[in-house]
Amino acid sequence: MALGEVRGRLQGTVKLSFIIPAYNEEALLGRTLESVYTAAQAVAMPFEVLVVNDASTDRTAEIARARGAHVVDVACRQIAATRNAGARAATGDVFIFLDADTLLPEAVLRAALRALEDGAMGGGARVRFDGLSPLGLRLFMVVFSFFYFTMMRWAAGCFIFVRRDAFEKAGGFDERYYASEEIHLSKALKRQGRFVIVREAVVTSGRKVRLYKVREALRPLWRILLHGRRGLQRREGLETWYDGRR
Repeated sequence: MALGEVRGRLQGTVKLSFIIPAYNEEALLGRTLESVYTAAQAVAMPFEVLVVNDASTDRTAEIARARGAHVVDVACRQIAATRNAGARAATGDVFIFLDADTLLPEAVLRAALRALEDGAMGGGARVRFDGLSPLGLRLFMVVFSFFYFTMMRWAAGCFIFVRRDAFEKAGGFDERYYASEEIHLSKALKRQGRFVIVREAVVTSGRKVRLYKVREALRPLWRILLHGRRGLQRREGLETWYDGRR
């Protein structure tokens, strides 16, 4: 389906699929789902919400069902495979991948839909962390955001929107990688057409800053510098993303 012709073609004819991977996210999933429902209802388009419950041992699935989400149970423990499982279960024409600790403002959703209406294959949004108070970290995020979003135009994993046909043509998320899968998808979508990073920002949890020491947080970066792409093809060494510290 060509989404870029006119705004009216999106309204009422295209279904949105919100795909939320989750592992032991009982603490934050509820507010994420609330933000999704609020934004989706505001744009008045058909939608569904899928929570891909990846071997959680807490109340993640229960919370998702209580809020009306469809729960897809998997045991991947790999974010690319988990997101792909959600895409296979989705029935929508547009996929919106959102992390379970990330809030979706209405303005971000509207900006994403405008980009699709204008012919984009997909894209992402800028990211703002809650509770990010140290000055050094705020400065780092300014520099990082300029490089990542403005110069490279890559989508952050916590929020990606994409036409279903473009996603399928790209082969979905690359399951060879335990991290950086959003960058590989961004590159694949750019080869198909326009890829947009909207100016509006999603709000994601800054808990890793609070729960990990600096040397722990930097360990995956050192792994990438030492091993290149191979360092991202095993879960070992990527514990800050996979060990489930909450």
